Amino acid sequence: MKTNDISFADRPTTTTSQIFFYKAQDIGWAPYGEYWRQMKKICTLELLSAKKVRSFSTIREEELSRITNVLASKAGTPINFTEMTVEMVNNVICKATLGDCCKDQATLIEVLYDVLKTLSAFNLASYYPGLQFLNVILGKKAKWLKMQKQLDDILEDVLKEHRAKGRNKSDQEDLVDVLLRVKDTGGLDFTVTDEHVKAVVLDMLTAGTDTSSATLEWAMTELMRNPEMMKRAQSEVRSVVKGNTITETDLQSLHYLKLIVKETLRLHAPTPLLVPRECRQDCNVDGYDIPAKTKILVNAWACGTDPDSWKDAESFIPERFENCPINYMGADFEFIPFGAGRRICPGLTFGLSMVEYPLANFLYHFDWKLPNGMKPHELDITEITGISTSLKHHLKIVPIVPKA
Repeated sequence: MKTNDISFADRPTTTTSQIFFYKAQDIGWAPYGEYWRQMKKICTLELLSAKKVRSFSTIREEELSRITNVLASKAGTPINFTEMTVEMVNNVICKATLGDCCKDQATLIEVLYDVLKTLSAFNLASYYPGLQFLNVILGKKAKWLKMQKQLDDILEDVLKEHRAKGRNKSDQEDLVDVLLRVKDTGGLDFTVTDEHVKAVVLDMLTAGTDTSSATLEWAMTELMRNPEMMKRAQSEVRSVVKGNTITETDLQSLHYLKLIVKETLRLHAPTPLLVPRECRQDCNVDGYDIPAKTKILVNAWACGTDPDSWKDAESFIPERFENCPINYMGADFEFIPFGAGRRICPGLTFGLSMVEYPLANFLYHFDWKLPNGMKPHELDITEITGISTSLKHHLKIVPIVPKA
């Protein structure tokens, strides 16, 4: 991801990426080249840059206001924190990407998670292409094609709605508007089709929802297991925030909260195994000859929990990042939750905004306790791994409106 980054910048061809992402015409699975560079540039400028992420603050504020009202109405009773965060994150991503919440959102979320499970599942034919017939005989391919048809119908409706209503010049363009404008005006070295647009939009929806909501879930789980950390984090937020709304400026002052997010990313990497890479040419790494077309898996979780790099590596200790120069921007290979090199996650800034801002709001507006007298050490943290590693059993906790 540094010395030999260009040699390992490709993605392997898989049956599932070909089916779900319109022959791998998205950003995550597209082969390294001009198409990938141009589409990544468009998405970065129009959705994922720091400036654009700040411009979406109103969307985040509106959604958190809605969630806060829901939680206040359910104060004192257990809520399904996992389901709530998935819906919340997906709402924000849909509004930023599609312009509004998708009318088929419940179906969309369900199918997106089925797709993510499929992409992360072991498939023998991916390693032995001659066994592709097994996917047909076992009914896997028919199931994948059915799932893709469901997604394609939803995305096709989205494109039709955008074309039908058009956009006023005063309106802020969402990503679909931008991609359709690029498709209609041209100007690139290749022709943009509807399939390109749908593939990139699907990328944003799948990559954002699962990773951000899982990180939020783990951060809150670790705080519920460590009441003293919870108290310290709440004390910080409540001393910094003035009024009833948390601002971007407030977030920059929440030092301990940022340590919590860092430690969550280290111990519970959003994608434990980064999206596979493929060697583009024969090369030598550390004395090992790597033939062209070799598939490469990078274990970000193993890097983040390596005892040679981290003291007490499997314990949740946010304070370890106090005055620590290591960060998640891709230069420190003991901590690469977003990857590194040319294929580093372009949604890093967007993803962090979907963790830090909601977490600050949850800590500011509510106290939290476990249901039915459960003790912190009794909380079940059994994991289940897909693209992200999340809790096997949904996190259910009780919001309490603090006394004035």
